Amino acid sequence: MNFKSTLALAALILSSSSLIAQIEDKKGIVAKNAELTKVQDGFSFTEGPAINRQGDVFFTDQPNDKIYRWNPNSNQITLFKDGAGRSNGLYFQLDGKLIAAADLNNELWEIDPFTGKEKVLVSSFKGKKLNGPNDIWVRPKGGLYFTDPLYPRDYWEGIRGKESEQDGKHVYFLSDDRTELFRVAEDLVQPNGIIGTPDGKYLYVADINDKKTWKYEIQEDGYLINKTLFCEMGSDGMTIDDRGNVYLTGKGVTVFDKNGVQIAHIPVPENWTANVTFGALDRRTLFITAMGSVYTLKMKARGVW
Repeated sequence: MNFKSTLALAALILSSSSLIAQIEDKKGIVAKNAELTKVQDGFSFTEGPAINRQGDVFFTDQPNDKIYRWNPNSNQITLFKDGAGRSNGLYFQLDGKLIAAADLNNELWEIDPFTGKEKVLVSSFKGKKLNGPNDIWVRPKGGLYFTDPLYPRDYWEGIRGKESEQDGKHVYFLSDDRTELFRVAEDLVQPNGIIGTPDGKYLYVADINDKKTWKYEIQEDGYLINKTLFCEMGSDGMTIDDRGNVYLTGKGVTVFDKNGVQIAHIPVPENWTANVTFGALDRRTLFITAMGSVYTLKMKARGVW
């Protein structure tokens, strides 16, 4: 091997090592020697990853109004639904139905995972249009929470494209039998990412414009109490692992332990990282949506349903 080739090889090794070294992992949550892998690009803006019981991850290409499905066994991505109501956040119920924050008409949808047929669950609150449901978490015992920030869209018509019909940006709870819809947090600036603990006891809500994430205690009836500051960082999307670590997004993925102490940072080579979940049957593959691409990273920590 000549001198130039040796230099080139050394530069490549150094570059690869630097990429791996950029992953900060104080508690060993990332699998040994794991590297961030781009699965596919060419989308407009990916969002809302949600895992089903088989380990497949469904995610949205919001501007293109589509929902895609990633199969971890084949590592292939296929189109699940075209005409997806400009869906943003997604989350699977225990019965296999897919809940979608359908931004086109400011609605919450339930989608059949086999036919792709949608059913509108929420179209308004007290007779007025929502701002645009953004992210969702379904609690284990039934019922779901969703955030309703305001991101004006050019496809909204008339005054709705500029002003909110609601009096602010809130977090809502929809009961399991769908008969009750009420607000559970009304004092946030721009609630966005949301995730709960697998035992259904606590809820995390990211206030992205206030650069804070809050932790609440969940009551039996769905209401929230004991609001406490979890960390001084907001987030777009969120997930949680079996150790109680919370994963926030924005500039890559930043991980905090259950006490709100930062323990890891996973850089992603995109201008913005929108959302994250755990995929595959063993829930040990971190699936990341970022701008026009989706990525995976092998983990030691395991995701929870």
